[in-house]
Amino acid sequence: MDILLKKIFVGMPKKVGDKNAPNPMDREWTSGIFKEPVNGPVWVGKTKLNGDGQFDLEHHGGPEKAVFAYSVESYAYWQNELGYAQISPGGMGENFLMENGTEETISIGDTFQIGEAVVQVSQPRQPCWKPARRFKVKTLALLIQNTGRTGWYFRVLKEGLVEEGQSFTLIERPYPQWTISKCNEIIHAKKQNFADLRELAQCELLAPGLRATIEKRIEAQVSTVDIQRRVYGPNE
Repeated sequence: MDILLKKIFVGMPKKVGDKNAPNPMDREWTSGIFKEPVNGPVWVGKTKLNGDGQFDLEHHGGPEKAVFAYSVESYAYWQNELGYAQISPGGMGENFLMENGTEETISIGDTFQIGEAVVQVSQPRQPCWKPARRFKVKTLALLIQNTGRTGWYFRVLKEGLVEEGQSFTLIERPYPQWTISKCNEIIHAKKQNFADLRELAQCELLAPGLRATIEKRIEAQVSTVDIQRRVYGPNE
């Protein structure tokens, strides 16, 4: 079954909310999560799509997170299984909305031709508090993490034009065992399994920043990871 590029989304950082709002979920914040669909060919560069941008450059963007991808199937889950009708395509801030490619079937290092570009899976997305703020669902980042429906990032090996409706052609799959789902399971385990973490850290095509994070956990023997700041942030 072909993996399809259903939609392309881009957008520049936007400031929304009221800085004086009594409810933290309504307060002013700035993010690049707000994307709009693009019609026609879009240039995919080494660090981003043409017309796209990120606000928090410490945690988003750059060559290892040049393109964020999310699956049509996950949106169906949020809407049909959990009843969040407001969570619709583009809502997670993705650049590529993909069909027939999910966290269970996409692996680290998977290399695809899409249009003129060649992209390679680099890491899962680490869910933060911003989708929760956008959709007014305080626990959403935690739900994203616990369901494993995180989406994933591509690095760009070859720049070029892409267009919605095109198929992803698999060129190489060097690490079929390291699905995004498996990576999430290991990284977000309530009690860290150091043997699994060591094995994952040895995956040469996993983004260097994430490999370094994992190696620090191993070195410090951090068995339980504090996720409160990441998943709730200023929403509390």
